[in-house]
Amino acid sequence: MSRMTFCRECNNMLYPKEDKLGKVLLLACHNCDHQEEAVDSCVYRNEVKHSAHEKTTIVHDVSSDPTLPRTKSTRCGRCNHREAVFFQSPGGRDEGMTLFFVCCNHQCGHRW
Repeated sequence: MSRMTFCRECNNMLYPKEDKLGKVLLLACHNCDHQEEAVDSCVYRNEVKHSAHEKTTIVHDVSSDPTLPRTKSTRCGRCNHREAVFFQSPGGRDEGMTLFFVCCNHQCGHRW
């Protein structure tokens, strides 16, 4: 049975890596240069797919965040307010980038 293995140097998770010259499976750390030969040659892959809307959680007071860019060139579909903050969220390989807008009207907070 395959198990998770951790780096002896920095305690981060080790990931499978192919040694093409030696034709062996290695476990390598993404944080430091530590590598070791894998005891088990079976590699499992668990891929969880989420849409950008599932991965993005917007806190209630995001419209008052001074670090986010603002625009007055769009209108809220719920309250017709002319100001919104916006930000990008990376999607999966098939989705590309998603642009989110949040209404700056504190009574509304509509997201689109």
